[in-house]
This record gives sequence, structure tokens and C-alpha cells, in this order.
Amino acid sequence: MEELRLRYNEEKASFQIANFLRRHLLPETVFLCIGTDRFITDSLGPIVGNLISGSLPPIYYVYGTLKNPVHAINLEENLRYIKKKHPYSKIIAVDASLGEEENIGKISIKKSPIHPGKGVGKILPPVGDLSIVGIVDSFHAKDLNSIRLGFIYEIAETIANGILIASYSKSLSF
Repeated sequence: MEELRLRYNEEKASFQIANFLRRHLLPETVFLCIGTDRFITDSLGPIVGNLISGSLPPIYYVYGTLKNPVHAINLEENLRYIKKKHPYSKIIAVDASLGEEENIGKISIKKSPIHPGKGVGKILPPVGDLSIVGIVDSFHAKDLNSIRLGFIYEIAETIANGILIASYSKSLSF
């Protein structure tokens, strides 16, 4: 399986993300940014959505922002809408994840779907042709609200910058 793993604050992390994504972008790619702003640990997706929404070339689409989040309650409804509106589009899913303590702050991009809600015991459909996951806290954390919003925002900026760099450089080749 093709995968990229890196720390959000590595030098040139956004460029590494862009280089990986560029190979997978097609016209009408959908970025599905999953999560909610009601819980800081789950806000990575909507923050990324906010950062890229309105800034991407018009051949790409974003679902899931702070104003209109895509989360556990409305995920399946949004997926039906996206598949109807963009039936042949590739979907790149973006979400926060829990992981081992030493992996907090890592970003993982895989050529496979994301399993939203898995870390908190929810059963939701797998989403995406490609997944971008930011590990924001530990599986073993006693208080999932102890993570700082600024940390989540920094991870989101790295991911969003990578998406924007990739989308602009790739759109020039279409």
C-alpha cells in the first residue's frame, strides 16, 4: 500500500504532502473533511476544510468546514449527496485520529479509505479513495479534551498547505 507518514512540523512537510497528493489528484477531486468543532480533538477535518475552502482551483470541491461540518450524524447523507453530485470523482478524506503516544503529531496519507469514528467505537462506512489522517491524541488519553486547539490548527495548516500546493501545481497540467 502506498503511504506517506511524517510529523506535521518537519521541514518542508507541506511540500512532501503536496508531492504525494499530486500523483493522485484528478479534475473534480472531492476533499471530504470529517469532524466537528464541538470537540477539539475532532476539529482537524473542519479546520482543514475551512483553510482550503474558497482557495482551491475551481476543479476541486470541499465538503466539511467549521460552518458546515461533516460528522458522524450526517456522514452517510453527505456521502449520498457527493456520490450523486460527483459520481466519477475521487474522494480524499481528511480526519483526526487517536494513536500511540509517540505518534501524536504525525500525519499519515494512504491510498485507502478512512474509517471515521473507529477510535471512539463508532461504526461508520469507510470513506475515500485516499485518506489523510492527523494523529491528535493518544488512544490511552483519559481526557480527550486536554489537547490544545493551537496544536490541532498547526497540523491542519500543514495538511491544508500541502493540499493547496498540490492542487495548484496539478491544475496547471489539466
